[in-house]
Amino acid sequence: MSFLVPSLAQEKGTGPKVKSEASARKLRKLDRKEARERRKKEKAERKAIKAHHKRIQTKDVQKRMKKSKKRANQNNENKREFFLKRWFTKKKKV
Repeated sequence: MSFLVPSLAQEKGTGPKVKSEASARKLRKLDRKEARERRKKEKAERKAIKAHHKRIQTKDVQKRMKKSKKRANQNNENKREFFLKRWFTKKKKV
């Protein structure tokens, strides 16, 4: 009988608790949700800053910004200018 008592104490498990797979999955899910919310909030903040920057510009500057944005997008997408514009622009003399 005396040798059974120490074996029961060893089964109690005084060491670090082993996390189950379900709890670990739950923690990862919470972390992903928090990260998603944080990214969403940061994106909304950047969008608000950009909108404010556009709103404080004068009408002429807004038009110029729009025009240059369109031209930059066309250059980035490797698209040519409108054909009439290409045909009737003055050519440089070489």
